[in-house]
Amino acid sequence: MNDLIAMVKGIAPGIATALGGPLAGVAVSALSKQLGVQDEVSEVMKAIASDPEAEAKIKQLEHDKFKSILADKANAREREMAIASSENAPFLNKIVTPVLAVGVTGLSFVLFAVLMFVEVKPEAKDILIYILGVLSAAVTQILSYYFGSSVGSKEKDEQLRSAVR
Repeated sequence: MNDLIAMVKGIAPGIATALGGPLAGVAVSALSKQLGVQDEVSEVMKAIASDPEAEAKIKQLEHDKFKSILADKANAREREMAIASSENAPFLNKIVTPVLAVGVTGLSFVLFAVLMFVEVKPEAKDILIYILGVLSAAVTQILSYYFGSSVGSKEKDEQLRSAVR
C-alpha cells in the first residue's frame, strides 16, 4: 500500500491521504474503477505504471471528488436559505438549525464551566470530558458552517471553484 501511496501522492494528494487512512479500500476501489482495472492494489499500481493517461484519470477523479464536496456544502447552505426565506415553511423549520447550533454551543460552554467550577466525582469527570470532546468537535463544525473554517480554507475553496469552472 505504501508504494501505491507514493505513486499517487504527487498526482492527487487527497486520494493519497485517503489511501493512508481508514478509507483506503474505498480509495482503491475508486482508483480501480477510474483506471478500468480489477479492485486490487497490485492491479491499480500496474495500471498507473503502464497507462500514459493514468495521471490525467487520477487527477480527474480527485477533481470530481472536490467538486462534489463543494456542491454538497453549497446545497446545504442553499437549502438553509430557501427554508429561512420561504413564506410557506413552518416557523419550526426556519429555526431548528440555528437553535440546534446555539444549543450545542451553549451546552459546550456549560460543560466547560462545570468542569472548571463544580466539584465532580472522578468517574463522572471522565464521561464529562468525553462528552465535551464530542461537543467541541460539533462546535467546530457549526462554526465552520456559519462562518467558514479559516481564511486559508476560503482561499482553497476559491481555487477549487475556479478550477471546477
